[in-house]
Amino acid sequence: QVQLVESGGDSVQPGGSLRLSCLMAGNSVDVMRWFRQAPGGQRELVAEITKSGTTNYSDAVKGRFTISRDNAKNTMYLQMNSLKPEDTAVYYCNADRYPYQYWGQGTQVTVSS
Repeated sequence: QVQLVESGGDSVQPGGSLRLSCLMAGNSVDVMRWFRQAPGGQRELVAEITKSGTTNYSDAVKGRFTISRDNAKNTMYLQMNSLKPEDTAVYYCNADRYPYQYWGQGTQVTVSS
């Protein structure tokens, strides 16, 4: 069993920065991901990171967001810079432990002037 708890969501102005955290409790996991879902939209993959640190980003956030994980602290991070209004969404933490996938409850990020 794995529990995921996100934190760090907030309201910021365009161009600002935020860092999201995902604290994991329970068994170790393999790939960890950040997804987001804007109002009226589908949930989309933002970034993912393997246990060894290999990363992958969506084109929408490449160059602005950085995903990382601290396996010793059981925590994954998403550093978000140069935020845009279109980044407004609920951000979800996701993790794989074969054959299951686990989700956090989400944290709201709002980018508005």
